[in-house]
Amino acid sequence: MEKAKRLGLPGELAAEFAGTMILILFGVGVVAQVVSGGSGGGLGGHDSIAWAWGLGVMFGIYVAGRATGAHLNPAVTFAFAIFRDFSWRKVLPYTLAQTAGAFVAALIVRWNYNDMLNAIDPGHTTTQTIFSTMPGNGTLPVSLGSALIDQIIGTAILLFLIVAVTDSRGTPPLANLAPFVVGLIVVGIGFAWATNAGYAINPARDFGPRLASYLTGYGSAWRDQYGSLYFWVPIVGPLIGAPIGVFLYDKLVGRFLPDDSVEKAPEEQATIAA
Repeated sequence: MEKAKRLGLPGELAAEFAGTMILILFGVGVVAQVVSGGSGGGLGGHDSIAWAWGLGVMFGIYVAGRATGAHLNPAVTFAFAIFRDFSWRKVLPYTLAQTAGAFVAALIVRWNYNDMLNAIDPGHTTTQTIFSTMPGNGTLPVSLGSALIDQIIGTAILLFLIVAVTDSRGTPPLANLAPFVVGLIVVGIGFAWATNAGYAINPARDFGPRLASYLTGYGSAWRDQYGSLYFWVPIVGPLIGAPIGVFLYDKLVGRFLPDDSVEKAPEEQATIAA
C-alpha cells in the first residue's frame, strides 16, 4: 500500500468510504449469492466466499491506496495510530467513514437481494449471516469467549502479515502488487480461520452491515443464535488483535531488519527496480 497522498481529510475520508464500500459489495454480496443458491444451487460455497472477500479487499485497496494507504478497517487504523505514527485525530473520522462505506454497501446488497430474502426467509432471521458474523456461523456450538479469542487471533495474523508485506525493509511486493498480496492474506484467513466467528477481523465490516440489516427488518441482528448480545465481539476482538499483530511483527522481525536509510548495493537496487 502506497503512502497517503496529501488530499486533505475530506479526500481521505471519501477514499476510505469508497474503498470499504467496494470491499463489502463483494464480501456481503457473495454471501448473499451463496445463501440464495441453497443446497445444490450451484452458486458457490465457502471457497467462493473466501475468494470474493479477498478480491473485495484487493479492489478496495486499489481504490483507496493512493489517497490513504487503504486502511478499510478501524482495527488497522487503531493499530497504526499506536505503532505507525498515524494521527490520533484521524482515527475516529476514518472509523466513521469506513463504517459508513460498509453500511451503504450492505444496504445495496440488501436491496438487490430483497426478493430472494423475502422468499427464503420471510421472518428475516436465518439469513442474518449474510450481513454479519455469528459464533460458529450461526450453526455450530461456539461460545462467546471462543469467538472473541478467534477474532483476536485472526486479526493479529492479518496485521502481522500486512505490516510484513508492506515493510520496505523486508521483501515487499514489487510495483503495485501489494493489494493483490493483501487480498491473498484475507483469502488464506478465510480458508483457515472462518469456523468459530466467520473471520470478521474488521469492526466496520461487521457493524455497518449489521446495522443495515437491523434497520431493514432483522430485529435480532445484535444477538447470536442463542440470544446472547454478540455484536461487540467482532468489534472488541479486532481492536485487541490488531495492535498485537503489529507489536509481534516489530519485536520478532522488524527490529532486526536493516534501516531504510542504509544505502543498498547497486545489484540490490537493480533487483528491486526490476
